[in-house]
Amino acid sequence: MLFYMFKQAFADNVTEETILIEDFPKTFGELKIFFLSDVHRREITDEVLSKVKKKVDIVVIGGDLTEKKVPFARVEANLQKLKTIGAPIYFVWGNNDYETDFRTLDAILLQHGVKVLDNTAVTFESREGEYIQLLGVDELSVEKDNLSLALSDCRTDSFKILAAHNPEIIEKFTEEEKISFVLCGHTHGGQIRIFGFGPYEKGKLHVLSHTKLFISNGYGTSLLPLRLGAPAETHILTLKRG
Repeated sequence: MLFYMFKQAFADNVTEETILIEDFPKTFGELKIFFLSDVHRREITDEVLSKVKKKVDIVVIGGDLTEKKVPFARVEANLQKLKTIGAPIYFVWGNNDYETDFRTLDAILLQHGVKVLDNTAVTFESREGEYIQLLGVDELSVEKDNLSLALSDCRTDSFKILAAHNPEIIEKFTEEEKISFVLCGHTHGGQIRIFGFGPYEKGKLHVLSHTKLFISNGYGTSLLPLRLGAPAETHILTLKRG
């Protein structure tokens, strides 16, 4: 059983899912996102990268890229690998990232060309003049999140995607903000689920009244390098109109 749990913890699953959203801007056709969260102590493998390279438009790191006592050399090696995907990389802070010397981590991200979305947004424009905006908020647990500030960077007529480490961010906005899609990690899908039960739900897409929320099981683990019923995963998510 321990071997099986260890194997699930170090799985290199890349799930592929198409998500249809009614207000996705038609002129973009589709947007392909490689989403990974909760890397923690893991080294990103070539097996994962081979499934993703040249296949996505952007990479989003959903927080907890590292944690206390992980050498920064490993973080840099992981970023070097992600850069080989050939797409812009965006990052939001997670609670475990703040266990480290976060100023050094911030400098490393900048050095490797990673855009940190700390209560900010970036804009993509189609040739026809439609807009997608990717917002990111800082970590909720350390009270650095400021969604209003991120929204102040946004146009009223854009299609909005929000990246945040903690899924509780959905409690901080309503239909009024017109955030159509949210990417989160943090929960590890419960990590160890006994008879199907765990402290959190398994990662999946949630269709809510005011948004669609995607939560990942995450790629790494916390405390024990073991999983049961919530295997490690990363994602290629294709957003399109539907």
